[in-house]
This record gives sequence, C-alpha cells and structure tokens, in this order.
Amino acid sequence: MPGRGLAGRPPRSGPPARALRPLTAAPVRADAGSASHPGAGAGPLDPFLADPHVTDILVNAPGEVWVERRGRLTRTSVTFADEESVRHLAVRLAAAAGRRLDAAVPFADVLLADGTRMHAVLAPTAVRGTCLSLRRPRRRPFTFDELVLAGTLGPAFASLLHAMLTARLAVIVTGGTGTGKSTLLAALLGAVRPGERIVLVEDTAELVVTRPGLVRLEARPPNIEGAGEVTQRDLVRQALRMRPDRLVLGEVRGPEVLDLLVALNTGHEGGLSTLHANDTGAIPSRLEALASLAGLPRSAVHSHVAAALHAAVHLQRDADGQRRVHAVGVFHQAADGLVRVLPALVVPRVAGRQNGRAAPAAGLPLLRHLLEVRGVSLPVMRDMARRSSGRPA
Repeated sequence: MPGRGLAGRPPRSGPPARALRPLTAAPVRADAGSASHPGAGAGPLDPFLADPHVTDILVNAPGEVWVERRGRLTRTSVTFADEESVRHLAVRLAAAAGRRLDAAVPFADVLLADGTRMHAVLAPTAVRGTCLSLRRPRRRPFTFDELVLAGTLGPAFASLLHAMLTARLAVIVTGGTGTGKSTLLAALLGAVRPGERIVLVEDTAELVVTRPGLVRLEARPPNIEGAGEVTQRDLVRQALRMRPDRLVLGEVRGPEVLDLLVALNTGHEGGLSTLHANDTGAIPSRLEALASLAGLPRSAVHSHVAAALHAAVHLQRDADGQRRVHAVGVFHQAADGLVRVLPALVVPRVAGRQNGRAAPAAGLPLLRHLLEVRGVSLPVMRDMARRSSGRPA
C-alpha cells in the first residue's frame, strides 16, 4: 500500500523549518550541535522527511540509515557523526513531544507535532547504538477508489467491504507489521456515513481520519512518578458513555480486547479494530492469548468472539513491496463451541504466487446471509455465491 498514513496533528507555531539540503552521493554528516538547533528538525534526516515517497526512516546505528521508499527498503549514504548525535536527536524529539527518554527510560514511542510517529531505543539497550524509527504521516486518508487504483483492493473486495460497513458488521482488520492495517482502517472509517458518530480509541494517535462526527481518545503513559497512566481499557469504558454509533479501537494488543468484545456484545454494532495476525485462521488463537491477559478462560473467549465479531479482512505485503487485501473471512462457532474464521473471499495462489483475482470460498454463503438479514445485498455477492455452490448464474 503506497504510503502508510499516520494521523497528523496541527503543526505547532514556532520558528520556520530549516531549508532542505539536497542529497548527494557523498555521505551527509551531522553533529549534536546542528541537530540541537531549534529549527533544525531532524538534522540529516530532513531531506527524507521532505520526500513524499518515503514512508519510513530507520537509523540502526550512526553510520547506517535506511529508508522505505515506494514499498522498498534501501540503505542510504547518510550518516551521523557519532553515537551522541543520534542520541541527542532522539532525546530532543521525545522531549518536544513531552516524553522522557534517558538512561532510566531508554525507549519511547511518541507522536511528533507534524504527525510523524517516532520510536527510539537508547544505547546500551540498543547494542550497536541508539536506534531511531520515524514513520511518516499521510496528510489525508486513502479512499476506497484510491486503494483500488493502487492495487491494494480488488473491485470485489471493495464492494464487499462497502456492504459490510452498510450492514454494520463488526470487522477486524488483520495482517503483519507494515501491511497497511491502519491505512485500510482509516479508509473504512472514511466510508462510514457522515451522520454516524465514531469514537476512536488509540494507544498512540496515528490514524489519518478527516471526517465530521469523529471523537478521538488517546492513551497516556505514566509520568516520572509512575502516576497518571490512562490505558486503552480505561478509554474503551469511557467511550461507551459517549453515545458512539461506532466504537473503533485502533489496535488490539492486550487485555483491552475484553472490553472491546463486551462492548460489541452490548448493542454497539459496527465496531472496527486491527489485530496482528499471520492469516485469518490464526485470529482465534491471537484473541485467546490477548484475552487471557484479562483473565478470561478459553471457553468464555470463544463465546464472546462468536457473539461480538462478524468478519475479518486480512492484508499481506508481497515480495514486490505491494500491500494487498488477500482474504475476507467470516467468524463461525462450530459444534465444539470454538470459533473459527472461514475464508469467504480469497486471492488464490497459482504456482506459489497470488494471481490477483478474488475467488469465493466456503464461508461466502454464511457472510452473504449475515449481510442479507441486515438488508444488504450485492449482485457480485450473489454471483459468487452461485459459483461457490455450483448453481448456474
């Protein structure tokens, strides 16, 4: 998916940014002094931040800087003068976002004023030297049409996702790191009817969503005394008191999954979230593991999931760097009480590679039924259902 977007915050007032320096074949070097200037931005990384095609900037060590451009990760000729230069930049950027980064707290995950997400780990915790990761913001969310043109969504997937939104199904977007889950979730939120009130809960505000009727809540880490923490669990509970038409959890990564499942089981339809998973078949076990952190036994997890969730959309990042939706699955509780995700629409593999065309699978009739009982039907769905059951069109 071209350009992983992050939620941008309004830029803060201050001195103008330093003029960008062109990249040359020679290594670009910086010292702590130039990086610490109030208008210096990110020092030698500034040209990458100005490049609209760069989505990630990764500093592995003072002499090793990588960027991801158009889905391809490449090493650059840019270097820092020494370890202290990288450390100084990381500490300064964290401090500008109001976060502590020092020997006592050697790592930080923060959102900078322009919406760039920064993660840093200081040496010696980072063995080779301070590691710095910058994920670029996208100024506006992708639309479904743009994702179709980019090859992320096939037309059949786009039609199906629109139908699931209209039917207010509870949907989980899954995939590995960097597959475009947040970008697709933002596109889904952008396709929700403007009159619906969305309450969005995030650990770090990173979704790019520009629409009316949106309320954003962001978790907060504890302060230096260990007080003042606000967790996603706290915010999900607060969100339920804010009259949401849709409750959205930016990413499920811990015990907050229990609060999300309980919410979706108490009349809050159309919920959305993302989850790290290798494929749709692995989703139940991932939910089990996360819910166990909240003390929920296996049988209770599957009962909650069966009543709360309807469908899953899975993304993968192909060898060419392209991020694509590869499957839509439907949650189904079997006779043994366990929930499984049945593939409904998938991109089959031909000679070990994806052929790019969505095909119906065993779970399609069940998903079609979920849509039709909510008054939503699509011709493409009916045609696929006939092909999957062997009936003539």
